[in-house]
Amino acid sequence: MEESFYREDEIGREQRTLPAATYNLAHTLLAQSGRDCLFVPIRSMQYMAVLDQEEFIFVDREGARMIEIAWQNFNPRVRSSLDEPVPYEAVYYMEKGRDTMKRLHGEFFQALTQMAQKRDINQPAKILKLRHGDNT
Repeated sequence: MEESFYREDEIGREQRTLPAATYNLAHTLLAQSGRDCLFVPIRSMQYMAVLDQEEFIFVDREGARMIEIAWQNFNPRVRSSLDEPVPYEAVYYMEKGRDTMKRLHGEFFQALTQMAQKRDINQPAKILKLRHGDNT
């Protein structure tokens, strides 16, 4: 299935940070999807998030496929550990995007968590011991 989304001229941009749990879970779900992008419904807000390796876009159900906000230029390499937040830029294409951002971090994380639970990936990490001389 192919979807097209559209964006108007950028009206604003700001530096922000994304909590590590949200960034890590989003990329885990994207990687496990086996696709180039992942659709994440944010039902509590009636929004759709579309994730790829470069950006996360957010579209209002009423918005006729118009991108309201894009999160871009993630920079996870500045972290010294995986539990530190990830810097990124929030790009606004609609004025209402600034109000939407007030709820988006929390609601997006909840939507990712619900998706992960359905896919049963919230299992704790397991450390496997390699036998001496075993390179596999």
